[in-house]
Amino acid sequence: MTQEILIHEAGGVLELCFNRPDKKNAITGAMYGALTAALKDASTRSTVRAVLVTGEGNIFTAGNDIKDFLAMSGGGLDGAPPGRFIRALATFSKPLVAAVNGPAIGIGTTLLLHCDLVYASPAASLSVPFVDLGLVPEAGSSALLPLRVGFARAAALLLLGEPMEAEAARAAGLVNAVVPAGDLLEHARAQARKLAAKPPAALAATRVLMRSEPGALLAQMDREAAAFSEALRGAEAREAFTAFLERRAPDFSAAAE
Repeated sequence: MTQEILIHEAGGVLELCFNRPDKKNAITGAMYGALTAALKDASTRSTVRAVLVTGEGNIFTAGNDIKDFLAMSGGGLDGAPPGRFIRALATFSKPLVAAVNGPAIGIGTTLLLHCDLVYASPAASLSVPFVDLGLVPEAGSSALLPLRVGFARAAALLLLGEPMEAEAARAAGLVNAVVPAGDLLEHARAQARKLAAKPPAALAATRVLMRSEPGALLAQMDREAAAFSEALRGAEAREAFTAFLERRAPDFSAAAE
């Protein structure tokens, strides 16, 4: 188990913390594996009644570690660690809470769409710059974001890649409350403990009733994964990732020919 995901359990709440602050909590394959294993284990244990996700330092997560991501998912999302994680997240049956202590980029934002309660610090921001990387949305976000915030806001997020600051995210319904940074984690823990104290069967049934038909979401995730795999092999993604690694602005003129 990697030390880049800190796991702590207390009072019926399992905490999962991105612990790679020197790399902006960018997620590697090993970290995805640890997260997936933790969710699967939590789903089988009655002592875990809720899960809280947060990040170490002043950032939630910068999303995928680009070099590691290219190595682990060269063929696409299906069967790769990120794909296994997002399916485990989408099918997790217990309450999920997030404490977003800074920027949440890419999967850092899309995973929040599967959480029941999301709390953010004033410095938090949500962004999904998949198009800028020559890619498409994942984790069901192409369906969940328009459903949650409306088409106009979803278009600004997904097509323009514009970040949404904490207060705007609260107003849009993506964040439950904006909490001072010093109080954020304890506030989220308190809310997670409240969920952990609820009758678990009634809580689980209510979550199911509130959510869309799971088969439809998984089918949308399959469509995203197919489009993502095709885009990942394309010239636009190749140029975007090369430019990122070379620390230069991408030039998509050749890719468009």
